[in-house]
Amino acid sequence: MSLPTRIDQPGPAAAERILAVEARGRAFDMVLQAGLPLLEAVRRGFAAEGFTSGVVEFGQLALAPFAYVMPALSETGEHAAFYSAQFRPAGVTLLESGAMTFGQRDGQPFFHTHALWREADGKRCGGHILPEETIVASEARVSAFGLDGAGFEGRVDPETNFKLFEPVPRPPTGAKTDARAFALRLRPNQDFAGCLETFCAQHGIARATLRGGVGSTIGARFEHGIVIGNFATEIYLRNAHIAPGPDGGHVATLDIGLVDYTGQMAEGRLIRGQNPVLMTMELVLVAE
Repeated sequence: MSLPTRIDQPGPAAAERILAVEARGRAFDMVLQAGLPLLEAVRRGFAAEGFTSGVVEFGQLALAPFAYVMPALSETGEHAAFYSAQFRPAGVTLLESGAMTFGQRDGQPFFHTHALWREADGKRCGGHILPEETIVASEARVSAFGLDGAGFEGRVDPETNFKLFEPVPRPPTGAKTDARAFALRLRPNQDFAGCLETFCAQHGIARATLRGGVGSTIGARFEHGIVIGNFATEIYLRNAHIAPGPDGGHVATLDIGLVDYTGQMAEGRLIRGQNPVLMTMELVLVAE
């Protein structure tokens, strides 16, 4: 199947294609308290460790009430793709896996989360979780990485005409850290793996672990042979790292979960060099 490698965006393309802010950080387990809005539970989890921004990776997590949107085609020329109507399934929704970017938007805590889940009636689905309407149903432990010296902030992006998370410098808070890390945002129409490999080469990083990871690609091409032909997707990183390849060059291994605008879901390892970013990709790169 031949897929597009480029989707025109409504606004001018910025010259800087990889946004990065270097910081320090630390991985830790975060306990999410039952009965709290997911946004507040995550805010408290980061604050307890001295952080105001970072990323979270989910395993099983029960949520109720729960609200989300899916990727959708744009009905106007204002965006290259858009969001569906909002969905609010009844009962308890159980997340299978997902990732979150946590930061600030309009001066308040905010998150950007993509995940796959199973709803109370057995329906399996995925998409973009709405911060304002989603509640933690049962206490859960999740994996987090906090940033000190950098954070994610929602800013208007003229290229895509969305308000998107971008990495920004933040005053150090003195939180306990143990790793060199970079808050990153990849802009549209550049290969996902190639961007990260180039970034590591330019910054003298031989090996890195990628934490969090929320964004979209132009369809998807997987090593196991599945091709997602619908260009509007929402993806998250499940497991990802960068290491030297056989020739000594950098090789990015990117395992993802994905849902497209028709509701088709896929999981697996992306083919290097064949998966361009659609709108954005936010993540934390931790140098080993």
